[in-house]
Amino acid sequence: MVYSASSAVAAEMFSGDSGFFVKRYLVRLILGIVILILFASLNYQKLQKWSPILIVIGLGFLALVFVPGFGMTIRGATRTVNLFSMTIQPAEGVKIALVIFLAYWLARRQHVMERFFTGFLPVLAVIATTCLLIGLQPDYGTAIVLAATAFAVLYVGRARLLHLASAVGIMIPVLFYKLYSSAHSRGRLMTYFERFFGNSADQAQNPQGADYQLQQALIGLGTGGVFGNGLGQSRQKFLFLPDPHTDFVFAVIGEELGFLGSVAVLGLFVVFAWRGVRIARMAPDAFGFFLASGLTMLITLHVLVNIGVVTGMLPTTGLPLPFLSYGGSWLLFCMMSIGILLNISRMTYRRQRLQYD
Repeated sequence: MVYSASSAVAAEMFSGDSGFFVKRYLVRLILGIVILILFASLNYQKLQKWSPILIVIGLGFLALVFVPGFGMTIRGATRTVNLFSMTIQPAEGVKIALVIFLAYWLARRQHVMERFFTGFLPVLAVIATTCLLIGLQPDYGTAIVLAATAFAVLYVGRARLLHLASAVGIMIPVLFYKLYSSAHSRGRLMTYFERFFGNSADQAQNPQGADYQLQQALIGLGTGGVFGNGLGQSRQKFLFLPDPHTDFVFAVIGEELGFLGSVAVLGLFVVFAWRGVRIARMAPDAFGFFLASGLTMLITLHVLVNIGVVTGMLPTTGLPLPFLSYGGSWLLFCMMSIGILLNISRMTYRRQRLQYD
């Protein structure tokens, strides 16, 4: 799918080299498999003592984005760090680091999580700092999904609903203020609400407006029908649909593989979510339970938001579809997450076998 969705864009950008993106993707995929095997083999419990260091390093890289000479601004957003001729998106790694830290905190502070000052407030400060640094890039979509993941893990970790609701009540006005103060984000929000409550005739008169990307995605999904136009037969990828190989790859899937292919992809993600929940429920310790829950929630929320955007159910954001969107940092950290989940599952099986013996 990465090759099919990116071939036209790659040929246009790189002098006819239609395989440019897929060749880079395969290199990252191989590296991701190595990372997966490594983390599937290492004992996940060792991550506990490293979790405070990992979150501090992650926050340091997020701050490095704003240092002149290190941060790279692309399409008006400074999300990438140029370090020793390597480009890194720190937000992708911080997602995993924050989940590991939350699992560590909840496993050690379970007995005080219902208390505000000693249990909830310190971890809320870490979450707020992380999301604030990501939001300042600006990358509001990632900040929202990460905050939602963190609050879901805290809820599972028996944080008081009153504390969570109070924090959300404070964050929502701040979020809307930031979204409204950004012309780009405000345009996307206004377009989203106009889609449901506005005049359809006015929208039709502005086909090149802020909703253009979604319109092209819906055309692709609609023309795919039940069975699709066939693998490689997308028309929208020929420079009609922006970012067909990254944020909107699901539109190409729907056009080429049809409704049945789209449902099959969704079914695979449902299986992943089910297995992740099962691994969490059977984890041998509290840290494994919270870690598996957080990683499963993080990837599943990315899937829901990405597909919600492509189908017009949510405002447009820049979140990729896990495993299927072209990218480097996010793919590697997704593979790392799978490795950790596999390791938790293996440790559970090993403990059960020892108890049986």
